[in-house]
Amino acid sequence: MPTLAGKTVLITGALGTIGKSLVSRFAEEGAKVIASDRPDAPNVDEVLKDLAKDVRYLGADLNQLADLEKAVTRLADEVGGIDILVNNAAFVVNKPHEEFSIEEYEEEVRVNSTSAFVLSRACSTLMKQKKYGKIINLTSLTLNGNWEGFVPYVASKGAMYGLVKSMARELGKYNITVNGISPGAVLSDAEWRHFGEKREAYHQWILERQSIKRRIEPVDIANLAVFLSSPQADLISGQDIHCDGGW
Repeated sequence: MPTLAGKTVLITGALGTIGKSLVSRFAEEGAKVIASDRPDAPNVDEVLKDLAKDVRYLGADLNQLADLEKAVTRLADEVGGIDILVNNAAFVVNKPHEEFSIEEYEEEVRVNSTSAFVLSRACSTLMKQKKYGKIINLTSLTLNGNWEGFVPYVASKGAMYGLVKSMARELGKYNITVNGISPGAVLSDAEWRHFGEKREAYHQWILERQSIKRRIEPVDIANLAVFLSSPQADLISGQDIHCDGGW
């Protein structure tokens, strides 16, 4: 029997590299999947059809936090609550910290981490009524401090880590677990497009730093998220688990 049959999961950033694997894996485990991404995302129906048989789409602008909370609350009422929340959505800009405007810094933090707080607050209100819930935040390998040019991104992921530690303490009494997943350098089409002719050098640079000499695939992150959402992980909370190939 699928491990998550009868559970409803909300996944943000569902059309990204990791997001699509999350949608597929949770659907395979029997969960009712609500996939969320940008309201203007192209070809949504075609993409989701390829990922799973029955997926509901929620177009949401993570910049509009009040509207986001209302939309999720309405949706949760319609479907009978959200059992699992995966805060996966994020965007990243790479440049020296002094080149970021205050507005750019605040936008990246708002989309990457403040939205996770808003969603966690909305979903946990209903999880408390059920005395059950799982919240998973995607943090980042960049928290190890070995990367330059990502100050707003790293700050936002540090906030995600803080949400894991503090909300796990507050929500544990309601049988709600809160955990983080810190992915390493996940293999994606985007990195090949970004690095162009330097892509093979980047590939080797990553492998030199990993203990395990194969690249991390999106499904590796999705498998860990499924485990943390399963009954086998009911006593795991407040943890940030690295899936980075032994960086």
